[in-house]
Amino acid sequence: MTAPIIFEAHVSYVLDLLFSVDSQTLVSAGMDNFIKFWSVPDGRHRLTLKGHTHSVNSIALSPDGNMLASGSTDATVKLWSFPQGELQHTLQDRKKVVAAVRFSPNGEWVAAGSYGGRVALWSVDGRPVTAFWASRKNLSSIAFSPDSRLLATAGLGGEVQVWAVPSGEKVATLTGHSIAAGSLKFLRGGKVLASMGYNQELKFWDTALWAETRTVTMNGDTVRGVVFSPDEQRVAVVMEG
Repeated sequence: MTAPIIFEAHVSYVLDLLFSVDSQTLVSAGMDNFIKFWSVPDGRHRLTLKGHTHSVNSIALSPDGNMLASGSTDATVKLWSFPQGELQHTLQDRKKVVAAVRFSPNGEWVAAGSYGGRVALWSVDGRPVTAFWASRKNLSSIAFSPDSRLLATAGLGGEVQVWAVPSGEKVATLTGHSIAAGSLKFLRGGKVLASMGYNQELKFWDTALWAETRTVTMNGDTVRGVVFSPDEQRVAVVMEG
């Protein structure tokens, strides 16, 4: 196994990471308000994006790899050209912390989930599409279905909500998590939705019936996130401690 390359990326916490489509660039988002680009595999610093005035909580790359979205505690979503790093648009729906940003798989929209339970949807050229209240509590995770027709949302309170895109009409409310639900992922071509709760339970939902089909209980410290492998056969779990 190749030894890992370890380097200091930000002066404070790193809040999100992603790889470019060609895997040659690692992008990091920090509590220091900056977004940074790093060369892979040597970890050489390439570029720093400045523009947010508070921590950058979430970043996402468009399906074609040509646009980067960032969501911040400063209540804005910024769209940047990638890999040039030129600011294209600054978007704002409400003056609330933006906790999660995602591009739709069809490349048409960017969605943001915010504290206070608000979801906003824009076209990738910066035009508002729709906005709605998904919850009375803070959102922490959003996920598009592979066909871009659905958006799942989750956060404090434990409910997972599913919405039609782009109308914002509610499709389903999934209950079963307590406290909060953190990570969301559509699997099997959109036939299954996985949700990870802070109660250590990973739940799988049939999206035809919106019924729970399986629950896997994790052992150990509090689970904060999960990532599925591309073939959906393996899952990595992030725990506190």
